[in-house]
Amino acid sequence: MFPYSKPYIAALIIAISCLPALANRSQQSNDVAELSRLESVWNDAYTRGNVEPLDQLLADDLIVTMSDMATLDKAQSIGLLRSGHLKFPRYETSDIRIRVYNDAAVVTGRLKRTRTVNGNNVDDDWRFTKVYVRRSGKWQVVAWHASTNARL
Repeated sequence: MFPYSKPYIAALIIAISCLPALANRSQQSNDVAELSRLESVWNDAYTRGNVEPLDQLLADDLIVTMSDMATLDKAQSIGLLRSGHLKFPRYETSDIRIRVYNDAAVVTGRLKRTRTVNGNNVDDDWRFTKVYVRRSGKWQVVAWHASTNARL
């Protein structure tokens, strides 16, 4: 006869069936931590004017859309920073929300930054959305949109 009771077997079956969900939660937690780290890399690169991390972080098919500005691709976006004509003495994000959908993620938040263009400072208070895609195990930004924060 089988030495285990029916309740024991039922509990074991339920526990085993939960393992994939626990593994998925663990992976999602790792993804959120990595995306959070990449957001810090992004901010730091802009304040330091360091294009190398951005070159790795931005996908080749990147599209950037911002209020009152022309749409940019990766080369144009990095080119503005590389030229030295555009600097960011302040680049601070808050109210960050990260949602992961398998190999895609959406990061939203608030961006307060000061950009210096030809010696003139401009303060921005924006809401932003970034779309990341995981390719070959690496997260990259494929779309970034920022618009003026509504003042209510």
